[in-house]
Amino acid sequence: METINDYMPLSNDWNNERLQILKQLFPDWFTSEGNLNIDEVKKAVNPDTVNETERYEFRWFGKSQAKRNAFTPSNATLVYDDARSVNPNDSENIIIEGENLEVLKLLSGSYREKVKCIYIDPPYNTGKDFVYSDNFTQDKKGYWEDVEVLENGVKIDTNTEADGRYHSNWLNMMYSRLLIARQLMREDGVIFISIDDNEVHHLRKLCDEVFGENNFIAQYIHKNNSTKNQAKLVSVSTEYFYCYAKSKDLFKDIEWRINKKGVKEISNLFNSLKKKGCSLDEIDLEIKEMYRRPKYAHLSRWNKVDDKGVFKDADLSREGGAKDYTIINPNNNLECVIPDRGWGKSLDELKRLQDLDMIWYGDENTPPGVKDYIDGEDVSVPDNFWYYDNSIDTRWIKSNFGSLVFENPKPIEMIKNIISMCTNNDDIILDFFGGSGTTAHSILELNKNSKDKRKFILVQIPELTEEKSEAFKAGYKRVIDITIKRNEKVIEKIIKEKEKSQPDLFDENKKDENPLQGFGFKVFKLQKSNFPRVDFAPDPELDDAANLELLKKYIADKESQLVNAFNKEELMTEILLKNNFSLNYTAIPQEQFTKNEIVFANDGEKETLICLDVSIAPETVDYFKANTNQKFICLERALDTTKKYNLKHYLGDNFNAF
Repeated sequence: METINDYMPLSNDWNNERLQILKQLFPDWFTSEGNLNIDEVKKAVNPDTVNETERYEFRWFGKSQAKRNAFTPSNATLVYDDARSVNPNDSENIIIEGENLEVLKLLSGSYREKVKCIYIDPPYNTGKDFVYSDNFTQDKKGYWEDVEVLENGVKIDTNTEADGRYHSNWLNMMYSRLLIARQLMREDGVIFISIDDNEVHHLRKLCDEVFGENNFIAQYIHKNNSTKNQAKLVSVSTEYFYCYAKSKDLFKDIEWRINKKGVKEISNLFNSLKKKGCSLDEIDLEIKEMYRRPKYAHLSRWNKVDDKGVFKDADLSREGGAKDYTIINPNNNLECVIPDRGWGKSLDELKRLQDLDMIWYGDENTPPGVKDYIDGEDVSVPDNFWYYDNSIDTRWIKSNFGSLVFENPKPIEMIKNIISMCTNNDDIILDFFGGSGTTAHSILELNKNSKDKRKFILVQIPELTEEKSEAFKAGYKRVIDITIKRNEKVIEKIIKEKEKSQPDLFDENKKDENPLQGFGFKVFKLQKSNFPRVDFAPDPELDDAANLELLKKYIADKESQLVNAFNKEELMTEILLKNNFSLNYTAIPQEQFTKNEIVFANDGEKETLICLDVSIAPETVDYFKANTNQKFICLERALDTTKKYNLKHYLGDNFNAF
């Protein structure tokens, strides 16, 4: 029987999909009418307490509605913005301007289970920052047409402490988005979420529910260099970020490593001072002065220097080691003290280390140690305390924009470390609270010195900058303008560096690969669907057949507007997106069709022929009668009953009409 869904293309209804999976697995949980029997679910979970209503759970006002809202299909679409894109043909990176809940819904088909890492820096709910005002009671028409909604269907508001649902509003905003975000993650995917003291306790409980308490990996502490002298009690200089896996069981054989914090700076300082002609004593003093700073305090054991570098004396003993030999200290020609536990190395190995000048001798009462030098390329298991000087990033913004157009940017080095330790190759990284674009900036920096070509998807609402802000004065009316401009500048700089260091890459006669590959992005914008929206109420005095005819007439009137005014490229993107194509699809015109304009769409995984003409020619139908293995998409109104029947008959599931 025909229904409204035959006329209204929507994004995938994941809630229905989940119910269908449950029905396949547990048919006894469903009534004869196909409805889920909650009592049967309760019995399966814990039959002894089926009547018990008290249990431990995290509850707040609006939670159920937020969950329903997360799995409500979207009838919006994404439109490509060529004017703001940078090197779009050379990259699969994507920046999207639009309300992120709607965007996530649209991405949930094309990118489901494809994202390796998510990093987000959401609003901290300080009472001053922007929050996403989700109105769970209004319909989609209201969402888009409410007079209080800004352009593109986004309402931006502040969440003040005077609001009795201060925490609930924030939790509702986060809950719905995290539910969808989890669907986008690969089974071996991870998510990192920055937060401060305002909602850190709530976020932990929220993530335990969405991702599972057993999938918690760590709570990281981020120490920055800020000091708040105006604080009356405590100067808070730390924030946090949580890390959860989608399936922690898959991480049993995985090792995360990052560049050892601070070692490159210490190594560079040594080399710089040595080049200046400083003595070892002078270098030693400078190194120890560095260790007074919190960022380098953890390296204070590397407290000795010689001509080769900065080192610590590592232990040469082991429990139960040999005590029947020793070596001679060349500084005093005396036998070295034998470690209490005995030597951990053979006599031959000790002598070999002596020959290499790799032993530190100390005084006559101290056992020797092996020199363990700081290496700028050293890696280590990451701990959960990270110190990053965010003033570096502030200076970068001032230098490249001429003023501080974005305050409190996340440290690029921190984001680089997060991404590098858990991703590689062609992994996709998603940030749906894009802000100034630090995540994209970090990925571009990682890729410039690597064969890996990580890809990013950034989403940022069209958040207005304040009129008194440096951003507004500099001409950036929205935060997304800064996001785009920042990463355009990063790409320009990377390309200039490549041209200078590797000019052959840009020589058409010599280059083996595209030097611009991966250094660009496509910009998309959230907008209303190209398809007519249904604001149709059945007449209760008419039967279903009569109401369906009225609906068809209503849709036909709306579609006439579509046919007269639609943009083919925009419509193609929407249709392909609703058919789970990625946004990086290609569309190649097919010259063999002479009666219709047909293109071949391919995103590397899926392919189809698609025609957006308002009428399908008989010759085109005949082609598909003979080529039944090909997929074909066209407009519903381009077909009469006979053509539609033939295409459906010969192509089956390979045919789709919108």
